[in-house]
Amino acid sequence: MTERVDSRQSREQKLQDLAELGLPLLPDRYGPTRPSIEVKADYAALEGSTVSVAGRLMTIRLMGKAAFAHLQDAAGSIQLYFKRDVLGETAYQYFKLLDLGDIIGAEGTVFKTRTGEISIEVTNLVLLAKALRPLPDKYHGLTDVETRYRRRYLDLIANPEAREVFRIRSAVVAGMRRFLDARGFTEVETPILQPLYGGGVATPFTTQYEAIDTRVFLRIATELYLKRLIVGGMERVYEIGKDFRNENFSRKHSPEFTMLELYQAYANYNDIMDLTETMTAAVAREATGTTRVRYEGMDIDLTPPWKRLSIEDAVRDIAGIDLNEYPEADALRDVAVSRGVVVEPAAVWGKVVEEIVSTLVEPNLIQPTFLVDFPVDFPGSLLAKRKPDEPRFVQRFELYIGGMEFANGFTELNEPEDQRRRMEQAAGLRGEEFQYVDEDYLLAMEHGMPPNGGLGIGIDRLVMLLAGVHHIRETILFPLLRPTEHAVAES
Repeated sequence: MTERVDSRQSREQKLQDLAELGLPLLPDRYGPTRPSIEVKADYAALEGSTVSVAGRLMTIRLMGKAAFAHLQDAAGSIQLYFKRDVLGETAYQYFKLLDLGDIIGAEGTVFKTRTGEISIEVTNLVLLAKALRPLPDKYHGLTDVETRYRRRYLDLIANPEAREVFRIRSAVVAGMRRFLDARGFTEVETPILQPLYGGGVATPFTTQYEAIDTRVFLRIATELYLKRLIVGGMERVYEIGKDFRNENFSRKHSPEFTMLELYQAYANYNDIMDLTETMTAAVAREATGTTRVRYEGMDIDLTPPWKRLSIEDAVRDIAGIDLNEYPEADALRDVAVSRGVVVEPAAVWGKVVEEIVSTLVEPNLIQPTFLVDFPVDFPGSLLAKRKPDEPRFVQRFELYIGGMEFANGFTELNEPEDQRRRMEQAAGLRGEEFQYVDEDYLLAMEHGMPPNGGLGIGIDRLVMLLAGVHHIRETILFPLLRPTEHAVAES
């Protein structure tokens, strides 16, 4: 058997041959159409009637004077049946000049084959867009992750599970908006380019704003601007948007990621934990139909209420270290290192606690668990209010599910002088990871900030959990990758 030629040149020639047949070709619109899933769902009512569908040809099986094909649209796929006696000789030749990957419109009668497959017997068809390049192998799928991420369109064509991930992502974002809007929150937009970066512990991306000859930063968080709105009297605000951190990537980290941040006046971190577990369960149910998920081989139940465990209890019960016995950084660092924890020699007490939690505690938090009451010098606690009875600790929580952090929140610090002291102390420490003293934010606080609670939840990671995917890049349509000269090479 001669191997079938499927090159760009042969496809271009077929396009010329199609034009010579004199039938309609490449119209500027087609419709109205029915989604394939609707044709299948409404078969009892549609049997014998005429419908139109549009989508991409994914299989073609020629059988002499007849042929079967599968058309894929956004909803799924449906079988098409082409018969020369029904189409006529010219239209059947038109069909035979089509290639896998071509986008067509097809009109015909709904029926079932002898094997019971709902199909459409085509009476009219038209080529809507010519695929000049062949698709990835339909039967082996597109599995090379580099190609899948660089050419996401091919991934979406070849892999239905990839389309499902992004359906879930869309449902998660829409569900969050509905949940918060129904509870009186106002969605807002805050600056992405900022004169000072703050609201998190991270290295920023920097750029030069030429018009005003000023260096600016891509935001690492939306927190400080959202809390300015709390000062201004907008008592419940949220933003769903991109943040940027100029750091390395991993399966859990991307330099460009999406966060939900919200702030609620007259609430504390207990109120925000209640909101977090209720919202997450509601969004999971809306996006997947259930609050039970399977992730990395673990069965996880998102049904509230969720466990709440203090940092001290978690480190004692899971890591076997009683923090009260090691009140100084050096002593705690020595015991941490003896347990295999990597700690920098100059790390402060709270930083040592963070490394213990990350190494020994986090992997064991499988069911949804809030870790609460963090050390004040724990990275990321800079903007959290102290506990009245334990000023060395702050009213902060982190949410862990499946051994991974998903959210961070606290009772917000609203005391300007304490905030200034802590900002100045952080700015004096080594390294660029600590934010600068933000005088404008402090000025806003000095006008009076009501008590409030805040939340940041990573949408990409939540989609990882609900869709059951291992790497954060699976949840980002176009993740940033290293440049390559082969990015537009032949398929």
